[in-house]
Amino acid sequence: MIKFDRFTLDNGLKVFVIKDKNTPIVAINLLYNIGARDENPEKTGFAHLFEHLMFGGSSNISDFDGPLQKVGGDNNAFTTNDITNYYMTLPKENIETGFWLESDRMLSLAFSDKNLETQKNVVIEEFKQRYYNQPYGDVWLYLRPLAYKKHPYRWATIGKDIKHIEDADMKDVKDFFYKFYAPNNAILSIAGNVELDDIKKLAKKWFGDIEKRNVPERLLPKEPQQNEERKLTIKSNVPFDAIYKVYHMCDRRNKDYYATDLVSDILANGDSSRLYQRLTKEKELFSSIDAYILGNIDNGLFVIYGKLFEGVSMEKAEEAIEEELQLLNNEFVSEYELSKIKNRVESTLVFSEISALNKAINLSLYELLGDANMINKEAEKYNAVTVDDINRISKQIFKKTNCSTLYYMSKQQDD
Repeated sequence: MIKFDRFTLDNGLKVFVIKDKNTPIVAINLLYNIGARDENPEKTGFAHLFEHLMFGGSSNISDFDGPLQKVGGDNNAFTTNDITNYYMTLPKENIETGFWLESDRMLSLAFSDKNLETQKNVVIEEFKQRYYNQPYGDVWLYLRPLAYKKHPYRWATIGKDIKHIEDADMKDVKDFFYKFYAPNNAILSIAGNVELDDIKKLAKKWFGDIEKRNVPERLLPKEPQQNEERKLTIKSNVPFDAIYKVYHMCDRRNKDYYATDLVSDILANGDSSRLYQRLTKEKELFSSIDAYILGNIDNGLFVIYGKLFEGVSMEKAEEAIEEELQLLNNEFVSEYELSKIKNRVESTLVFSEISALNKAINLSLYELLGDANMINKEAEKYNAVTVDDINRISKQIFKKTNCSTLYYMSKQQDD
């Protein structure tokens, strides 16, 4: 059980405090309710660009990393289609340095032409290295627009087109910042051996004077139900043929999320999982195969992908995957198999509660989902899933008309 306190500043900033006496380190997590789904379809990649810009200095602090490193701190960030998240760890006695740094870049970035050009170049290089120059790196540049036709999940966090970042100017950047990077659009979580009253004082001192901003209401187009099988074939310089099958699934707030997550574990969590045992070990069709879910805030995707052994046809590989999915649709899993998966999930959840940083990040995420108390209810919700739920979810998801398939063919196989 994770105990926490909460309060909200007059400017709308939500603050959570987890007292953890077992660590000398304090974790500070600042989640902004802004992700790639909030971008203009003609100007994508901005949320990810800001992940970089926010480290380039603010109005009163020219170097973000320097002061933090001097007091023994460390920091990083990540962007998804739903959120942008900044986090740091530092010794308890230097916690105020963290509040100073985070508040100043929320107040105002430096907005220098030099920093903008530098970070644009960093992101453009990352786009090339991760998506164009890495084997299978561009998979999601094809899969997302194949699976999504209306919802902004149809582009990756890096953006739809590298040109959107190349063309970003100072006005675009300032507009984006003042629209979304606001105290009333953020959740601050602190975890460590700290006192609630001390955190209240620090929060008011460093964040209290930052004014609310006019954050736009989120009105995203809903993705219509997919009623047709979609397929796409591409060829690239990769060592092996690969297949990617994605199915539409529920959103992260839906009660069926937990059963859907367990279905992915039944299929592909560990060497005893069904796909590994039958398609890799027994039938020797795939050198590797996996399944996982995108736990997006809006309706996500159930992903199955595998790399084929040389000489295995795409048709035979796909047929084998579909046979396994039909087994789930037609036969109930055993209580033993489901129990084994639940135990594994529960162990993972317990382990995640050890780290102060993990607790701070998770608390912010659960609050964004609508209930910070979810941090203490996840194991209970997984344990409540029945074999009937698994069967029902499998039948609901694994339909050909709900599937988008990418055949990623190796040019080398043609040689």
